[in-house]
Amino acid sequence: MKLGIALSGGGARGIAHIGVLKALDEMGVKFSVASGTSAGSIVAALYAYGYSPAEIYEIAKHLSVFKSVRPAWTWAGLFKMDGLIALLKKHMPENNFNALKIPLTVAATDMRKGTVHYFTQGELAPAIVASCSIPAFFHPVAHNGSLYVDGGLTDNLPVLPIRDQCDFVVGSHCNHINSDFDARSLKGLIERSLLMAISANTLVSRQMCDLFIEPPHMDRFSSLARGKSKEIFECGYEFTKQNFMPHQFQKSNTV
Repeated sequence: MKLGIALSGGGARGIAHIGVLKALDEMGVKFSVASGTSAGSIVAALYAYGYSPAEIYEIAKHLSVFKSVRPAWTWAGLFKMDGLIALLKKHMPENNFNALKIPLTVAATDMRKGTVHYFTQGELAPAIVASCSIPAFFHPVAHNGSLYVDGGLTDNLPVLPIRDQCDFVVGSHCNHINSDFDARSLKGLIERSLLMAISANTLVSRQMCDLFIEPPHMDRFSSLARGKSKEIFECGYEFTKQNFMPHQFQKSNTV
């Protein structure tokens, strides 16, 4: 049976995906197809390249988007992520989808068409950076005559592009929205508003999953909370270990 996994965007919260993958790896669950948006695209790419969850975690601890940017100061955004491209190439030097051990789909948003775009071939690093480029903050990625930004705007949990490739699809979502929000800062209000805005397309994707993994209370972590990487990782790991069993990853147990 061919298993696929889709990893959502979520900034630093995306480290929870690594905990999910590690717990599943310990259960003997292996995926033969992967997809991801934004932070999820980074984790999915490293997994597709062949890194183990433990190795991905070690890389992620030192891979900070905000330490890898340089000022752009243009109409299109404040920063460019040239540094992130360099880091991705360091860990995946072939820089091509063809170098991956399993098929990968990276979701980004085509600003000119106003639609989602799924990268599945060609250069790898530009596709990932495009998927991570939050509009107005990061410079959009120009590629093949189009401008691409964060895939979360149009498909924050890219199940659709891999659904037909798999017998069983697992969705890992790190943007759970609690109902007890306390607006204490403008930053927190903006971040929650963004989560709510992208939740609609996530709900559609969730219905296409055979199994959906969503560690609770993730919104207590800021999308920029890189210093909380161990805690975020443990949330994904412990939730998956405590709530899922290997036999659930079979077609007869769809939810």
